[in-house]
Amino acid sequence: MGRTRRTFSAQQKTQIALEALRERQTLSEIAQKHEVHPSQITAWKKLATEGLPTLFEQARKDDTNLQEEKIALLYQQIGQLQFELDWLKKKNSQVLTWPICAR
Repeated sequence: MGRTRRTFSAQQKTQIALEALRERQTLSEIAQKHEVHPSQITAWKKLATEGLPTLFEQARKDDTNLQEEKIALLYQQIGQLQFELDWLKKKNSQVLTWPICAR
C-alpha cells in the first residue's frame, strides 16, 4: 500500500512558505524537513507572494472604511448639537421677552 494523503493546515502551509521565502535553506532541505514535495513548497511560496499585495490593500480599505464611518458619526453629532443649540437659543429668547409679573 502507498502512503496516505496528508493534509496541512493553513498555519503549517504559511510556516513552510515563509521558510521558503527566507531562503536560508534550499527547497530540498525544507521539503525533507517537513516531508513535502519541493514542487508543493514552490506552489505555496508562489501563492504567498501573489497574496501579499492584496493583504495590504485590504488593510488599507478597512482603515478607510473605519475613517469614513467615524467622520459620518461626527457630522451627525455636530448636526444634532447645532440643532439643540438653536432650540436652546430660541427658548432662551422667548423666556427673556415674556413680561415679568409683578406681585
